[in-house]
Amino acid sequence: MALVALWLIASAAAAEVEVRDFASASERERYRALIEELRCPQCQNQNLAASDAPIAQDLRAEVLRLLREGRSDGEIVDHLVARYGDFVRYRPAWQPSTYLLWIAPGLLLVIAGGVWLWVLRRQRRQGVELGAEQRAALDRLLDAERGDR
Repeated sequence: MALVALWLIASAAAAEVEVRDFASASERERYRALIEELRCPQCQNQNLAASDAPIAQDLRAEVLRLLREGRSDGEIVDHLVARYGDFVRYRPAWQPSTYLLWIAPGLLLVIAGGVWLWVLRRQRRQGVELGAEQRAALDRLLDAERGDR
């Protein structure tokens, strides 16, 4: 148990921590908002803030450099999109190449609801027809059930 605790402490101490100095609190907030909004090209399901990949470290440095050059948030995002494509955005822009991406979830939900309603209505219209033998067996079971009470 002590070895596990020691290993955890050593690994935490060895973890690389990025320390950034910001000119102002607003610069820090803009930086934080941008790296949380942009996706790591390598990790795919992590933003730049959460990723430990080397490319994410480089992109965080790039975002800070562009901030210090005085670029707006939109210009920074556009710069990274030009370099890495729309994939670096968690929320892609509304444009012809992404219409299906934005519309597909709602469209699939509407189609699934329509199919579900169609199946329900079809089941209600189709009654269960029992043959003479099945009807007699059901009557015997119901009579037996009534007799037990």
